[in-house]
This record gives sequence, C-alpha cells and structure tokens, in this order.
Amino acid sequence: MSARILLIEDDGQIADYIARGLDEEGFVVDRADNGRDGLFMATDREFDVVVLDRMLPAMDGLSLLKAMRAAEVDTPVLMLSALGSTDDRVSGLTAGADDYLGKPFSFAELLARLQVLVRRRTGTPRMQDTVLRCADLELDRLSRVVRRGGRKIALQPREFRLLEYLLLHLGEVVTRTMLLEAVWDFHFDPGTNVIDVHISRLRRKIDDGEGTMLFHTVRGAGYRLAAD
Repeated sequence: MSARILLIEDDGQIADYIARGLDEEGFVVDRADNGRDGLFMATDREFDVVVLDRMLPAMDGLSLLKAMRAAEVDTPVLMLSALGSTDDRVSGLTAGADDYLGKPFSFAELLARLQVLVRRRTGTPRMQDTVLRCADLELDRLSRVVRRGGRKIALQPREFRLLEYLLLHLGEVVTRTMLLEAVWDFHFDPGTNVIDVHISRLRRKIDDGEGTMLFHTVRGAGYRLAAD
C-alpha cells in the first residue's frame, strides 16, 4: 500500500511541486493550505508522514505541531522552513518535529528524508537485519566483519558506521545532511570535507580492483550504494 502524506503548505507553487513529485514516486498526497485545516486533517485522519510548513496562515506550524502532540497524534512530521538557523531547527524539533528541512531544498533530499520517516513508521524489518549485503559485499553487524567476495576488509569505526548506513539505504540517494546527522551526529554543516574523505577511503577499500563498482556519486544530491 502507498504511503499517505499530508502536505500542509500555503505556497501554491511549492505545494504543487512537492505534490507532483511525490505522486510520481507513488505516494498518496492530501493537502491543506492553512494551519487550521491542516490541524483538523492531521488529527482526524491517518497519515504516514506530515510535511509541515512553519509559516502558515490561520495557525503557524509550531503551534499546529504542538497541538498535534498535545492531542497524542504521533504521526512523524517533517517541518519545512525558510528559517534555517540552529535555534530555528532546535525550536522545531523541540516542538515535536521528527526532522527539519530548510528552504530552498532539493526534492531528492526531501524524498530521501520522507522515505526514512515512512520506514520508521512502518517498522521495516531491514533495520533489524544482522547481515547486510550488496552484490558480493557483506557487512555483519554483530561480528562487525566486512567482506567482499570472501576478502576481509578492515574498516575504522566511522567507516563501518558509514557503510552500514549506506547498506541500510541500499539503492537510495543518501544526502550529505543525512550522513552528517546519522554517522557524525552533526545537526549542522561543519564546513569540512569529512564526508568526501571517508567516502573516498571506503571506495578504495571496497571497489578498487573489483569489476563492479558499488559506490556511486550522484552529482548535486549525494551518494548511492548499488550494484549497477
């Protein structure tokens, strides 16, 4: 069954863009263009994720979110906002948001973040897998052993966490922001090339000398691990 998304956004152009993209990806999208209607829909119907603009007429996004949580609605919420400072993100997360994405944003990143929230909501069993695989690459989460084609690969702890995250999102485009938050626990851009350095090291350890390249750079979006 397709995931159902509630999109609460008062900018018609942005809402049309998001809704069209989500529809093409197989999501079912319901829309509200003000906070009052959005709150009614969020508390009256079942959704897998709510995409919530922070600045809304009738009721602002933070007030709407607090009202949702006060009504014990636990639907995951991805908040969108042109207010992107650390304090703004903290206030959104403190109010009950599960994720926070600043405007302007790429649709690829929005989609990737929504897919993460949908998986959490539906409890995808893959998150509990102890052995993760991509082609002849295998990562054992219990023994913390990585092999490719039977060849054991020694990884540093951070490299292991990075590879584990990519395998958990096999075939998906993973953004730099997602990696910074999941692997480094950074909720801001440190302004360094730490991700590029670690991806480059992993690529050498895993792909060098192999006929099939598993690491793919998606220009302007992020990285993807896949056997194609």
